[in-house]
This record gives sequence, C-alpha cells and structure tokens, in this order.
Amino acid sequence: MVAPRQRPIIKVFRKYGHSLGPEALEFLEEILDRHEVADEDVEFSIEWIAKEYNKQDDAQMKVSLDVLKRVYNTFQGSVDQSEGAPDMLDPESQLHFIDAFDMPLWHWSHERSAFERQDHTFPWRRASGSLTIAGTADSRVMAMRNRLNIIRQTVLRNDHFSPSTLPSRDRENLLTLRSTKQLLGRAGERFLLFGMLCHNKEGKLCLEDQDGSVELDFSQLDQPSEGLFTEGCFALVEGEYTEDAILVVIAVGHPPCESRETARSIYGHVDFLGQGATTLLEDTHLAARVRLELPDLRFFVLSDVWLDHPETLRGLRKMFDHCMENSFIPKVIVLCGNFSSRGISQGNSREVRRFQDQLDSLADLIAAYPLITRTTHIVFVPGPLDVTVNSVLPRRPLMSSFVSRLKSRVPKVHFATNPCRIKFFEQEIVIFREDMMAKMLRNLVGVKPDAKNDDLKRYLVQSILDQSHLVPLTTSIQPILSDFDHTLRLYPLPSAVVLADKYDRYQMTYEGCHVFNPGSFVGSSFAFSAYAPARRESEEW
Repeated sequence: MVAPRQRPIIKVFRKYGHSLGPEALEFLEEILDRHEVADEDVEFSIEWIAKEYNKQDDAQMKVSLDVLKRVYNTFQGSVDQSEGAPDMLDPESQLHFIDAFDMPLWHWSHERSAFERQDHTFPWRRASGSLTIAGTADSRVMAMRNRLNIIRQTVLRNDHFSPSTLPSRDRENLLTLRSTKQLLGRAGERFLLFGMLCHNKEGKLCLEDQDGSVELDFSQLDQPSEGLFTEGCFALVEGEYTEDAILVVIAVGHPPCESRETARSIYGHVDFLGQGATTLLEDTHLAARVRLELPDLRFFVLSDVWLDHPETLRGLRKMFDHCMENSFIPKVIVLCGNFSSRGISQGNSREVRRFQDQLDSLADLIAAYPLITRTTHIVFVPGPLDVTVNSVLPRRPLMSSFVSRLKSRVPKVHFATNPCRIKFFEQEIVIFREDMMAKMLRNLVGVKPDAKNDDLKRYLVQSILDQSHLVPLTTSIQPILSDFDHTLRLYPLPSAVVLADKYDRYQMTYEGCHVFNPGSFVGSSFAFSAYAPARRESEEW
C-alpha cells in the first residue's frame, strides 16, 4: 500500500510521464526527510526535481536513480552558490511579447483526451512542416473541430455533467449531453444538445455537432440565459424533438466557463505560448512575489491612436509629461490602432506619404523623452483599418516600410500582430483590437436580448470567455486563417484580456479573468487604461 507521503511524489512524476521504482522513491523520501520538508510542501518541492529530471537528455520513462542523483547534486550546487537573501524580481527578464504567428499549434486529440503538438505528420501541413496562410480544407475543418472539442471537454468536466465517484442523490440530477444522431426515431422526447449555431442551405437556424445537425424552433423560448448568441458560437440547447425533425427550444445557454486555475492544474505541462511551461505551484509563488515586490508597475493601453488627428500627439505629450513629473514610468505602453481615422485608400500615394510622416513624428515625440525611451517597451498593435500584409485575422504587424524611423529612434519598440500576447511572470495578457461589440450585435441569431448598455458589455465579455475564443463567429462573417485559429483561443483562460473597441470603455472580472476596453484615446479627456499586474486589475485614466 502506498504511504501518504509517497502519493504526491508519484503524482508529480506521473504528470511528466515517468514512473518511479522502489529505489528512486526511497531516495526521494530520504531527500525530503533530510531537508525536513513538511507534508503540505512535498508536491511543491518534488515538482522542481521532476521538472529538471524531465529536461535531462538521458531521462527514461522509468526514473533512473543515477540521473535522479545527478539532478539532486546539481540543485545542491546551485543552492550553495546562492546562499543569502533571494534576488529581487527582474521584470525585464520575465517580459515576453508573443506574436500570433509564433505560437505553437496544439490540437485536441479526442482519442487521447489530451492536447498534442502538431508536426509535419498532419495532412494540412506542407512538406516542410510549417503552417501556411492559405490553409487547406482539412485545416478549416480541424479548426472548428478543435473549438468544439476543447469546449466540450470543459463542459463534461463541469459539476453539472460529471458524476461523483461516490454514490449520491445528486447523480440523479446530472445533465446528460446527447448527439444529434440520437434524436432519430425519438419524437416527443426531451434532449440536451451541444453544438454550433448556424444556418443551413435553406436559411433555417440549426444546431450542428460532429454527427449532424437539427433545425431549431425558438417560438416557445421565453428568455435565454445571459450572453450574446451569434452564428458560429457553441451553445447548450435543451428542447423537445418533434415528428417534423425540429427541436422546439425551451432553454439555451453558453457553455460554462472554466477558470484558469482549473485548466492549468490539468494542462500545466502544456506550453501553449511557446515560452516554457510552468506549474500551478510556480505560478502561485511568482504571483505572491509580484504582489509584494512590484506593486507600482503598470502597463498603459491606448486604443484608436489616430495620428491624422491634430490633438493626438498633444495628448501623448501630455501623458508623457505627466509620467515624468510624477516619476511614474510605465513598463509597457501598448498603442492599438486604428492609427488613421479613415484608413489609407489603395493606391493613394499622398495619404501613404502623410501616414509615413505621422509615424515619423510619433517616433520623434517618443525619442524626446530619453527615460521613457530607455526603460519603456512601446508596442504597436494594428487595427482593422491599418495597412498590414493581410486583412484576415490574425493580422500581421504594421508594414515595415512605414516604421523604419521608429525602429531607429526607439530601441524597445515592438510591432505586434493582432491579436498578440504578453507573458509577464505567470500572467498571460491578450491584446485584441477589433470592433467586436458591433460585429456580435449585427450577427445575433434566434434570440436577441432586451438589455441596457451595461448589460451588453457584460454579455459581450461573458460570451467571448465562455466560448474560449476571441471571435465566436463563422468564417463567412469574420475570415480567419485556419492554420492559425488557435492563436485566437482563450484556453486556458488568460489572466487579462484587452478588448480594444470603439465602443464605450469598461472593465470587469469574469471567472478570474480581467477584461477591459480602454476606449478611444482621441477626445477631450485622452482616455486610456493602466493595467496593474500586482492586482490583476485595470484603472481608467
């Protein structure tokens, strides 16, 4: 029988795909006893050893005692050299800007119920193994299938759908998901289905899953659950199946959202961003240190920085002056488009030249503040009207021909994709510039909420996070590069999401994820938002 102290040791190594023999297990117990590690700290301590063992070139599935001893001796040497007070956190070394086209593709394997990293063996890759902007029919199907399966596995793990291992009365009240193929020949019965809302060839609203589709009738639905239901979003639909092969809907709702902590506790070993995976215990430790050591660090986020507007540069100068006067220098300033109020007409050389001059003027303005230039990272995220290589999501950065002066005068400038991500210690911050409120409201299907302005903001945030995707719409409404659909995923849930939109500004936290819209910068107030990583909240400035 496994001793209580051995269970967390076996659990940690099993997470990395390793099994422990009696000798290796005894050696690890001796280490814990030698260093007087308390029972509640066993898992945290063993995590470091298991992670380092996994990095060894000669690591085997059954843990080798010799390799394990070498890992431990390496730790001992590093501890001896670093005696004394721990070093202060270095924000610069833990700040990473991740473009959409650099993120690895993780595909959900329904057979293994796990994420698998894609390689050249999959049919939608080129012979070289690289993803393409053209994509294929297979990749388009796989993108939607990944969306479905990722949400579905979170639904089935929810308490309302997942039975307890112990017998209880609650098992009788569990909800059971059915497939569309199970409807056949069962008219008059009630079903709970999960699938995507879409229109069929006849223009009728349907629910489609991996097995087929069924037409929906919303005439008997009094009030849907909260959220915005659009064509392309995934929904839980309960209704009665009729002899006319129609599902009369009595309830519809978004799938339940899974918190970042829950997802990370299961898939903490998966490196979704390509910057190295960390464990939930490491994340907790880093979060505590960030709160303690970096309470005043801020990220400024501005949207609709119209450089063709005469007041914009004056507003930016006012913001920079305020920072200098109060000795409050932000670590990051994110400038989201559109950088022109009207965009640049195709082939209009005069407007192209004017836009070039405006970016050059911005470069000179930033360079006029040496302290900000040396210490602050300036990030440019293109908007829907900006000039990029492609107009399909995810969008490429601003064209390099326009930004040569910015590159030469501002050393810490970053020209990011839309969307892009910032990894800061244990936090993941998603930056997305798109007018999502208007797009979602234009494409509502089935039921339309009778909601006020504040409710709409909450509905938008809830819908996007419940869908685990920045654009829960069909590709006919919002084209997406199918090979890069994963870069729009919001799973695991990020720490914060910036939904930069021309709609009214807002800020709210949903399931532990802080979402905010900084609003348009141009105007009498020069509005923007400041995100505080220590508190995981934003402030309206």
